[in-house]
Amino acid sequence: MENNRNFFITIALSVLILVVWQVFYMNPRIEAQREATKVEQARQEQTQAPATGAPATGESHNIPGAAAPSGAGTVQPAETREQALAGTARVKIDTPSLAGSINLTGARLDDLVLKQYHETVDKSSPNIHLLSPVGLDDAYYVELGYTGDASAGELPGPGTAWSVEGNSTLTQSNPVTLTYTNDKGLTFARTIAVDANYMFTVTDKVTNGGGQPVSLSSYGRTTRYGTPHTQGTYVLHEGLIGVTGDEGLQEIKYKTLQDDKQIVPSKSKDGWLGITDKYWAVALIPPTTEAFQPRFSYFGDGKERYQADYLTDAVSVAPGQSSEVQSRFFAGAKQVSVVDTYKDQYSINRFDRLIDWGWFYFLTKPMFYLMDWLYHLLGNFGLAILGTTVIVKAIFFPLANKSYKSMANMKKVQPAMLEIREKYADDKMKQQQAMMELYKKEKINPVAGCWPVALQIPVFFSLYKVLYITIEMRHAPFFGWIQDLAAPDPTSVFNLFGLLPWDVPHIMLIGVWPLVMGVTMFLQMRMNPLPPDPTQAMIFTWMPVVFTFMMAGFPAGLVIYWAWNNTLSIIQQGVIMKRQGAKIELWDNLVGLFRRKPKPAE
Repeated sequence: MENNRNFFITIALSVLILVVWQVFYMNPRIEAQREATKVEQARQEQTQAPATGAPATGESHNIPGAAAPSGAGTVQPAETREQALAGTARVKIDTPSLAGSINLTGARLDDLVLKQYHETVDKSSPNIHLLSPVGLDDAYYVELGYTGDASAGELPGPGTAWSVEGNSTLTQSNPVTLTYTNDKGLTFARTIAVDANYMFTVTDKVTNGGGQPVSLSSYGRTTRYGTPHTQGTYVLHEGLIGVTGDEGLQEIKYKTLQDDKQIVPSKSKDGWLGITDKYWAVALIPPTTEAFQPRFSYFGDGKERYQADYLTDAVSVAPGQSSEVQSRFFAGAKQVSVVDTYKDQYSINRFDRLIDWGWFYFLTKPMFYLMDWLYHLLGNFGLAILGTTVIVKAIFFPLANKSYKSMANMKKVQPAMLEIREKYADDKMKQQQAMMELYKKEKINPVAGCWPVALQIPVFFSLYKVLYITIEMRHAPFFGWIQDLAAPDPTSVFNLFGLLPWDVPHIMLIGVWPLVMGVTMFLQMRMNPLPPDPTQAMIFTWMPVVFTFMMAGFPAGLVIYWAWNNTLSIIQQGVIMKRQGAKIELWDNLVGLFRRKPKPAE
């Protein structure tokens, strides 16, 4: 009876993994494919409509982008990125991590390339283009500006033509200064600096050369045209994101914003907001000298677009006086060490949550730090995964050791258990009482055998999260054919692992490592006696096959972890059983698979 209880608990845990895989991995991917189809159809329908160019100030929130104004000029779609960039004067960007340019019209950062990252594993593939100019279907940019009443004159906005002073190339060691003087005698000087990674610092100085005091509010926005393709899984957030006001971390899906149109959190004096992809992000860090109003918006007029923006409280600048405000924005790869450094260096409230560590932040992030430390020690993330498995098993060794000992003792008292079942076959109450007395006498915990399986589940999902979300794992090679631990094993048994010239359908990509994982799972299960019930025995036999197909679509790093963990568990369980004098059933179970079954007597 207790063996059956252990069996059903194990089955329940296995079913839980299957259900979670279906709900959080397969269903979202199917839904994402459907959404991608809808988006593509919508884009095709919009090809006849002109794309809205640099939008003017709308009524709502006083930030550009709130509405596409009537009579505004339109920007015709460009055939190439080069054509879109060639239409305006620009300031070049060249740092160790970034290349691109700043559009002097609007002082808009709309051209940014990540030098250290490529689209595929192949180093000759194109670099990642993070930001793109208006005129392209995937326009995406950052813009800072001012709003105020009519007495302030023409304020810097989307259509402002800025002038550049001195060296016109923005580098890590060379900030650039842009200037603009309006019709009311206000002079704006904007100094833009960037570090070796992905943080831009913008210092805006306003000097009032007119005869009247003016009241000004500064704004910042990041705007993205079109609905980008997302991974479509609940394991990862892609969309608009921020930490401002009293709301804490806000994660807003594109579909949610399409429905709600606008989400306006409470005012704040610290925090950040922006748009995040799986590996890249753009985040605005407003000035902390004044309170600001954050906002997330969706606009469907002309060309659909998403926007995260903020508007600061107004400040007054008297004649002959000046006012200075400093803001920042992040645009680049979500490297854990870089993001954590910015959080501490600039005291940005929970900026590390730009990386989606999930609800189990307290477990997922330490798991990454452990793997990253081992990576720097061993020089390979695959070896780091193997090392992490060993360390995790060492941490849980006392509990697992106790569990395996209890399982070994259960095997030793099997004859006594059978005797009790036969003696009290017609009295289940007395049978249960006798079993409990036997467990107490032999110091056995009948459910202890389930702990090794149960302990793997949180570790499994933490490792899965780390492999899935962290850019450090992207395109990280192991050995041999595994060139990306964050992607599934690319080989397949159905084309003899590449020997046959046949492109195997995705569903049939059962690679080498999933097979290794399946074999180790099979051997681990055969360490114990098979359940006497034929149905249970059949489930035990086929479960490794089911898991082999299920795990084939998971990141290779996760499959390697599972296979290595199974191998260590087999060794650990075998040693403990031998020390306890319990029989290891592995060989007998394997022989039994091929032993000819006797025909039933007629």
